Amino acid sequence: MSGFSQPPLSRLKVYARNLAVPFAAAALLLTAAPTAQAEPPTPPDADTALGYLAEITTAPEGSSDGYDRDLFPHWSTQYGACNTREVVLERDGTDVEQDSSCAAISGSWYSPYDGETWTAASDVDIDHMVPLAEAWRSGASRWSTGEREQFANDLDVAQLLAVTDNVNQSKSDRDPAEWMPPLADYHCTYASMWVWVKHTYDLTADEAEKSALESTLSGC
Repeated sequence: MSGFSQPPLSRLKVYARNLAVPFAAAALLLTAAPTAQAEPPTPPDADTALGYLAEITTAPEGSSDGYDRDLFPHWSTQYGACNTREVVLERDGTDVEQDSSCAAISGSWYSPYDGETWTAASDVDIDHMVPLAEAWRSGASRWSTGEREQFANDLDVAQLLAVTDNVNQSKSDRDPAEWMPPLADYHCTYASMWVWVKHTYDLTADEAEKSALESTLSGC
Protein backbone atom coordinates (compact mmCIF):
# COMPACT_ATOMS: atom_id res chain seq x y z
CA MET A 1 0.00 0.00 0.00
CA SER A 2 1.30 3.40 -0.88
CA GLY A 3 1.04 6.64 1.00
CA PHE A 4 -0.72 9.79 -0.09
CA SER A 5 0.35 10.88 -3.56
CA GLN A 6 0.51 14.13 -5.48
CA PRO A 7 -1.85 14.70 -8.46
CA PRO A 8 -0.58 12.95 -11.62
CA LEU A 9 1.11 15.04 -14.29
CA SER A 10 -1.66 14.43 -16.85
CA ARG A 11 -4.28 15.72 -14.45
CA LEU A 12 -2.28 18.89 -13.87
CA LYS A 13 -2.02 19.54 -17.61
CA VAL A 14 -5.76 19.13 -18.15
CA TYR A 15 -6.46 21.36 -15.16
CA ALA A 16 -4.17 24.07 -16.53
CA ARG A 17 -5.71 23.88 -20.00
CA ASN A 18 -9.29 24.08 -18.71
CA LEU A 19 -8.53 27.07 -16.50
CA ALA A 20 -6.25 28.76 -19.03
CA VAL A 21 -3.57 29.24 -16.42
CA PRO A 22 0.14 28.40 -16.50
CA PHE A 23 1.06 24.83 -15.68
CA ALA A 24 2.99 25.85 -12.54
CA ALA A 25 0.00 27.78 -11.23
CA ALA A 26 -2.28 24.82 -11.85
CA ALA A 27 0.10 22.57 -9.94
CA LEU A 28 -0.01 24.93 -6.98
CA LEU A 29 -3.81 25.14 -7.07
CA LEU A 30 -4.29 21.40 -7.27
CA THR A 31 -1.81 20.67 -4.52
CA ALA A 32 -3.54 23.14 -2.22
CA ALA A 33 -7.09 22.09 -3.13
CA PRO A 34 -9.14 19.56 -1.16
CA THR A 35 -8.77 16.03 -2.51
CA ALA A 36 -11.72 14.56 -0.60
CA GLN A 37 -14.82 13.54 -2.49
CA ALA A 38 -18.14 15.34 -2.04
CA GLU A 39 -19.59 12.29 -0.30
CA PRO A 40 -18.26 9.03 1.14
CA PRO A 41 -17.01 6.56 -1.48
CA THR A 42 -19.86 4.41 -2.79
CA PRO A 43 -19.51 0.83 -1.58
CA PRO A 44 -19.99 -2.16 -3.89
CA ASP A 45 -23.49 -3.58 -4.34
CA ALA A 46 -24.54 -6.58 -2.27
CA ASP A 47 -23.69 -9.19 -4.92
CA THR A 48 -20.21 -7.75 -5.43
CA ALA A 49 -19.71 -7.56 -1.67
CA LEU A 50 -20.69 -11.21 -1.31
CA GLY A 51 -18.07 -12.06 -3.90
CA TYR A 52 -15.48 -10.07 -1.96
CA LEU A 53 -16.58 -11.74 1.27
CA ALA A 54 -15.92 -15.18 -0.22
CA GLU A 55 -12.36 -14.07 -1.01
CA ILE A 56 -11.62 -12.88 2.53
CA THR A 57 -9.58 -15.41 4.49
CA THR A 58 -11.50 -17.01 7.34
CA ALA A 59 -9.39 -17.15 10.50
CA PRO A 60 -9.91 -16.89 14.25
CA GLU A 61 -9.52 -13.36 15.52
CA GLY A 62 -5.97 -12.70 16.62
CA SER A 63 -4.68 -11.35 19.89
CA SER A 64 -4.86 -7.72 21.02
CA ASP A 65 -1.40 -8.08 22.56
CA GLY A 66 0.75 -5.11 21.64
CA TYR A 67 -2.14 -3.05 20.30
CA ASP A 68 -2.01 0.69 20.83
CA ARG A 69 -4.15 3.22 18.98
CA ASP A 70 -1.03 5.33 18.47
CA LEU A 71 0.37 2.58 16.24
CA PHE A 72 -2.17 3.80 13.67
CA PRO A 73 -1.22 7.48 13.20
CA HIS A 74 -4.50 9.14 12.36
CA TRP A 75 -5.93 12.49 11.44
CA SER A 76 -2.89 13.08 9.28
CA THR A 77 -2.57 16.34 7.33
CA GLN A 78 -4.39 16.10 3.99
CA TYR A 79 -3.79 19.60 2.64
CA GLY A 80 -2.96 23.00 4.10
CA ALA A 81 -4.11 23.12 7.72
CA CYS A 82 -6.72 20.39 7.17
CA ASN A 83 -6.32 16.97 8.74
CA THR A 84 -8.33 13.87 7.91
CA ARG A 85 -11.01 14.50 10.55
CA GLU A 86 -11.72 17.98 9.23
CA VAL A 87 -11.78 16.75 5.63
CA VAL A 88 -14.39 14.10 6.51
CA LEU A 89 -16.45 16.59 8.52
CA GLU A 90 -16.52 18.91 5.51
CA ARG A 91 -17.21 16.04 3.10
CA ASP A 92 -20.03 14.44 5.08
CA GLY A 93 -21.66 17.63 6.33
CA THR A 94 -24.04 20.17 4.84
CA ASP A 95 -23.20 23.88 4.58
CA VAL A 96 -20.02 23.35 6.56
CA GLU A 97 -17.94 26.45 7.31
CA GLN A 98 -14.35 26.16 8.50
CA ASP A 99 -12.08 28.65 10.22
CA SER A 100 -8.51 29.46 9.21
CA SER A 101 -7.25 26.35 10.99
CA CYS A 102 -9.74 24.21 9.01
CA ALA A 103 -11.87 23.48 12.09
CA ALA A 104 -15.60 23.18 11.35
CA ILE A 105 -17.38 26.08 13.03
CA SER A 106 -20.86 25.56 11.60
CA GLY A 107 -22.85 23.14 9.51
CA SER A 108 -25.02 20.08 10.02
CA TRP A 109 -24.23 16.40 10.00
CA TYR A 110 -26.63 13.53 9.36
CA SER A 111 -25.54 10.29 11.01
CA PRO A 112 -26.55 7.28 8.87
CA TYR A 113 -26.06 4.94 11.81
CA ASP A 114 -29.00 6.32 13.79
CA GLY A 115 -30.72 8.88 11.56
CA GLU A 116 -29.87 11.82 13.83
CA THR A 117 -28.74 15.25 12.62
CA TRP A 118 -26.29 17.41 14.56
CA THR A 119 -25.27 21.03 14.24
CA ALA A 120 -22.14 20.92 16.40
CA ALA A 121 -19.02 19.16 15.15
CA SER A 122 -18.28 18.16 18.74
CA ASP A 123 -21.31 15.83 18.62
CA VAL A 124 -19.83 13.96 15.66
CA ASP A 125 -17.16 11.27 15.62
CA ILE A 126 -15.30 10.04 12.57
CA ASP A 127 -15.84 6.30 12.69
CA HIS A 128 -13.29 3.87 11.34
CA MET A 129 -15.60 1.43 9.58
CA VAL A 130 -13.22 -1.41 10.48
CA PRO A 131 -12.01 -0.30 13.92
CA LEU A 132 -8.29 0.01 14.42
CA ALA A 133 -8.22 -2.65 17.15
CA GLU A 134 -10.27 -5.01 14.96
CA ALA A 135 -7.83 -4.43 12.11
CA TRP A 136 -4.92 -5.20 14.45
CA ARG A 137 -6.49 -8.54 15.36
CA SER A 138 -7.24 -9.25 11.69
CA GLY A 139 -3.73 -8.80 10.32
CA ALA A 140 -2.68 -5.19 10.77
CA SER A 141 -0.35 -6.16 13.61
CA ARG A 142 2.05 -7.27 10.87
CA TRP A 143 1.90 -4.01 8.92
CA SER A 144 4.40 -1.20 8.91
CA THR A 145 3.54 2.08 10.62
CA GLY A 146 3.12 3.68 7.20
CA GLU A 147 0.59 1.04 6.15
CA ARG A 148 -1.35 1.51 9.37
CA GLU A 149 -1.37 5.29 8.83
CA GLN A 150 -2.76 4.80 5.31
CA PHE A 151 -5.50 2.57 6.70
CA ALA A 152 -6.43 4.99 9.48
CA ASN A 153 -6.74 7.94 7.07
CA ASP A 154 -8.07 6.24 3.93
CA LEU A 155 -10.49 8.45 2.00
CA ASP A 156 -10.60 6.21 -1.08
CA VAL A 157 -12.60 3.32 0.38
CA ALA A 158 -15.52 3.61 2.79
CA GLN A 159 -13.35 3.44 5.92
CA LEU A 160 -14.23 6.85 7.40
CA LEU A 161 -17.70 8.18 8.17
CA ALA A 162 -19.08 11.05 10.26
CA VAL A 163 -21.58 9.64 12.79
CA THR A 164 -23.14 10.39 16.16
CA ASP A 165 -20.39 10.27 18.77
CA ASN A 166 -22.10 8.10 21.39
CA VAL A 167 -23.27 5.61 18.74
CA ASN A 168 -19.70 5.29 17.52
CA GLN A 169 -18.58 4.78 21.10
CA SER A 170 -21.18 2.03 21.57
CA LYS A 171 -19.74 0.28 18.52
CA SER A 172 -16.24 0.42 20.00
CA ASP A 173 -14.09 -2.22 18.26
CA ARG A 174 -16.87 -4.76 17.64
CA ASP A 175 -17.41 -6.52 14.31
CA PRO A 176 -20.81 -7.03 12.58
CA ALA A 177 -21.45 -10.29 14.47
CA GLU A 178 -21.42 -8.21 17.65
CA TRP A 179 -22.73 -4.80 16.55
CA MET A 180 -24.70 -3.24 13.71
CA PRO A 181 -25.99 0.34 13.38
CA PRO A 182 -29.26 1.07 15.21
CA LEU A 183 -30.87 2.11 11.90
CA ALA A 184 -31.74 -1.22 10.27
CA ASP A 185 -32.16 0.41 6.85
CA TYR A 186 -28.43 1.05 6.84
CA HIS A 187 -27.35 -2.54 7.49
CA CYS A 188 -26.86 -3.46 3.82
CA THR A 189 -24.68 -0.41 3.20
CA TYR A 190 -22.76 -1.00 6.41
CA ALA A 191 -22.06 -4.64 5.58
CA SER A 192 -20.92 -3.73 2.05
CA MET A 193 -18.60 -1.05 3.40
CA TRP A 194 -17.12 -3.40 6.00
CA VAL A 195 -16.45 -6.11 3.42
CA TRP A 196 -14.98 -3.59 0.98
CA VAL A 197 -12.47 -2.34 3.55
CA LYS A 198 -11.43 -5.81 4.73
CA HIS A 199 -11.10 -7.08 1.17
CA THR A 200 -9.08 -4.03 0.09
CA TYR A 201 -6.61 -4.45 2.96
CA ASP A 202 -6.48 -8.25 2.87
CA LEU A 203 -7.69 -8.51 6.46
CA THR A 204 -9.11 -11.76 7.82
CA ALA A 205 -12.59 -12.38 9.22
CA ASP A 206 -13.68 -14.92 11.79
CA GLU A 207 -16.53 -17.38 11.19
CA ALA A 208 -19.18 -15.51 13.19
CA GLU A 209 -18.28 -12.23 11.46
CA LYS A 210 -18.49 -13.83 8.01
CA SER A 211 -21.80 -15.50 8.85
CA ALA A 212 -23.33 -12.20 10.01
CA LEU A 213 -22.12 -10.39 6.90
CA GLU A 214 -23.35 -13.11 4.55
CA SER A 215 -26.76 -13.16 6.23
CA THR A 216 -27.10 -9.39 5.95
CA LEU A 217 -25.91 -9.12 2.36
CA SER A 218 -28.01 -12.07 1.18
CA GLY A 219 -31.11 -10.18 2.30
CA CYS A 220 -30.26 -6.96 0.48
